[in-house]
Amino acid sequence: MDSKNLFKKAAELIKSSQKTMVLTGAGISTESGIPDFRSPGTGLWENMDPTEVLSTKVLFNSPEEFYRVGFKILSSMRNAEPNEAHYILSEMEKEGIIAGVITQNIDNLHQKAGSKKVYEVHGNTREGSCLRCGEKVSFELLEEKVAKEEIPPRCDRCGGMLRPDVVLFGDPMPHAFDLALKEVQESDLLIVIGSSLVVAPVNFLPGMVDRLIIINATETPYDYKADVVIREKASYALRNIWNLIKS
Repeated sequence: MDSKNLFKKAAELIKSSQKTMVLTGAGISTESGIPDFRSPGTGLWENMDPTEVLSTKVLFNSPEEFYRVGFKILSSMRNAEPNEAHYILSEMEKEGIIAGVITQNIDNLHQKAGSKKVYEVHGNTREGSCLRCGEKVSFELLEEKVAKEEIPPRCDRCGGMLRPDVVLFGDPMPHAFDLALKEVQESDLLIVIGSSLVVAPVNFLPGMVDRLIIINATETPYDYKADVVIREKASYALRNIWNLIKS
């Protein structure tokens, strides 16, 4: 089936759906200049083991290494701006076409684009918290402290170690994942955008819906189950689908 027909089929599925949720991965943010993690040749993890830099093991046992390497990766995403795909999803939510977005991304771009119902199942780079007293702090404060060589950064209230509110390797899943799970269970259609669907437990979500649309540059383990598989950039695919829905 050519792209035109795939877009048409996707638009029809969305229009006939009672409740549609969207799941986004790193592939939606590459057009905003954020490298994804697993694509051959460009993936961030090709030359680096994520469990060596962005894990609770490193955070607790070698905080200097975590804040020297891992924290820089997290910080580098914060100046990115949403791209067309993020804005279209925001518009689709506003128009009641989708019920919300579940994202594996920690780049805050869905919120920047105006999406209201966003389940950040891998955390975010807006906040941090104290491991001792639970005090919430801004990510900017973490950056300021690290820039001043306060490593690890300490809580101004109790002196405990501060950490970013990102789900690191070794962390349990946040409450947002339980909420996302419930949303998907109540949906009849899930649109996956820019996710390779290899990271558990998020990759269980596509198996919970009757209808599935996948927009991703490379193959996923769920392509066989999907009603529509589109191998195009997120913005291009969503623009075409959205125009068909509106017309």
